[in-house]
Amino acid sequence: MTRTRSKAALLLATLAFAVAALTTIIGDEAVNLEVVHRIRQEALQNSRVMDHLFYLTDVHGPRLTNSPGYFKAANWVVSQMQSWGIDAKLDPWGPFGRGWEYTHFSVDMVEPSAASFIGVPLAWTPGTTGAMTGEAIVAIIANDTDIERYRGKLKDKIVFLGTGRELTMRTTPPGTRYTDQQLADIAAAAVAGRGNNPPGARAAAAGARSAGPAPAPSAGTGGQSFTNRLNQFFADEHVLALARPGGGQSDGGTVFAQAGGSRDPKDPLAPPSFALTPEHYNRVLRLLDNGIPVKLQVDIRARFIDDRMDSANVIAEIPGRAKPREVVMVGAHFDSWHGGTGATDNAAGSAVMIEVMRILKTLNLPMDRTVRMGLWGGEEQGYFGSLAYVTDHFADRRAMTLKPEHSTFSGYFNIDNGTGKIRGVYLQGNDRMRPVFEDWFKPFADLGAGTISIRNTGGTDHTVFDAVGLPGFQFIQDPIEYDTRTHHSNMDVYDRVQAADLRQMAAIVASFVYNAATRPDLLPRKPLPAPQGGGRGGGGN
Repeated sequence: MTRTRSKAALLLATLAFAVAALTTIIGDEAVNLEVVHRIRQEALQNSRVMDHLFYLTDVHGPRLTNSPGYFKAANWVVSQMQSWGIDAKLDPWGPFGRGWEYTHFSVDMVEPSAASFIGVPLAWTPGTTGAMTGEAIVAIIANDTDIERYRGKLKDKIVFLGTGRELTMRTTPPGTRYTDQQLADIAAAAVAGRGNNPPGARAAAAGARSAGPAPAPSAGTGGQSFTNRLNQFFADEHVLALARPGGGQSDGGTVFAQAGGSRDPKDPLAPPSFALTPEHYNRVLRLLDNGIPVKLQVDIRARFIDDRMDSANVIAEIPGRAKPREVVMVGAHFDSWHGGTGATDNAAGSAVMIEVMRILKTLNLPMDRTVRMGLWGGEEQGYFGSLAYVTDHFADRRAMTLKPEHSTFSGYFNIDNGTGKIRGVYLQGNDRMRPVFEDWFKPFADLGAGTISIRNTGGTDHTVFDAVGLPGFQFIQDPIEYDTRTHHSNMDVYDRVQAADLRQMAAIVASFVYNAATRPDLLPRKPLPAPQGGGRGGGGN
């Protein structure tokens, strides 16, 4: 009888150990391995993430904030969420400014020989009145003295505003993944005096590297004042159109382009404006430098949309069961530039977050906390959508007066570094999160993820949460072709997205969200920052 009891006790102990092995990884964080397995299976074997991407890009892209494409895509997401039984809505914010879209673009050289040029119209600039033909001229205008130097010389001209760029042969591939050494460098703490941005990773101002022509400065700044004087000068001169060289690493038919005019209807209009691939821009400049006249035909169909100055985010949520007032958020910026369809920037991140919500709802996982998704508008112009949301719900970073929801918020997870798979996460200086993320990443070591960096990374919406003392995180992602080919370019299209990487991202983010929504406590925080004063932040990625 004693031996039978011993066998029974041993069996029970073995079963208890097996159950514990299914639910716990050694460490401080309990991780339910059976749930992680189910999430991995759904994300990797039954994925619909590329279907979401298709509708956000090929069907409804691009998604310039306040454009018809933006609202069509946003309404599609709301409809999809509701069809899965997830509460979803458009959440207005503003004012943002007027909308804009273009429906046709062509630039052709007529003389001295025929050629069709590759380019992109610049946002918030008007179209032409049909196909207009004019002579090209180069003008370098950086200040008021330059304006006077060109007065009376630009009438009916197509002005090439800036010098060309010498192109050199590329000897490295445009698409790369992080090496083990690069990941180790990112994981290493920053050396004192050298800043927080990790080597090889995206910096807060990375968008400037490949952004192309700079967007019009915010209204009320000295830069906008000069831009207004310059645009009025162009109007007085009766300039037909402005041409700019595609920025950053433009070449081979890739053009990086953003805005050329103002969203504010009170500002003077810029002339019809476009960016060209540097090979074609340089050709015009070489001809002019050699005294050979160049005649171009420009046909741009673009329109401003003034009936809606406010914009909207997409908000969706799955209510928590035990602690519904406590919230875990995922998000990505939903707006894009207009040269391509906004695939890697940032339909990829948006599609992953849509897929995360689908996975959690499909598996019907019991979660204590509410899981909420935010797809943000106006990120490219200054995090406007996420900033409005955080200010309304949690705190105004200028005064740091906390609202009740601040104390019930757990954490925010963001995707906005292109199509590259997750390799780790930036802690934003929150070293109390290190052991949490270490345990959460262990089931995904075979998918190449696990690097944890204490450093800050910027340039996207998680910084708005971090700025008011809330845990907000951006994942470390493989660079792929983000800075070299797709970021704000005409090549930011569906075909540049890596499907396997998006599936991996969805599996990891869904697991992290589940862990955050079911752990006993809210995620640990840093001390509250001091009030920042001032206005809104700068542009995003």
